[in-house]
Amino acid sequence: MKIEYEEFETIEDIFMYVASASLPMKNTIPINSYKGYVMSFVPLSPTTGETYLMIYAKGSLESGIYEFDIASKSFKKVDGIERADKVYFVSMTPKRNTIADHAITNL
Repeated sequence: MKIEYEEFETIEDIFMYVASASLPMKNTIPINSYKGYVMSFVPLSPTTGETYLMIYAKGSLESGIYEFDIASKSFKKVDGIERADKVYFVSMTPKRNTIADHAITNL
């Protein structure tokens, strides 16, 4: 497995990147908070699963739903997904993530 990396200074920067790269009309995006990093993995070779891009920043998020406003580059934890003009991130903290473990080891 090969991992490429893109490091950002803040969680807001990760949200901005992932929100701009997500599919049109998809306003709910999963993200991981794991071992001191907030991250998202993008498969660069979807057919083979051999290469991933890890988009990350140091930090952590509680599990839950976060509403992200692109215009103000800010986010807040919310109880539900309510607005079509916002992007929502669902933060999860896995018990184990082998792809992330491999990627973090090679940072």
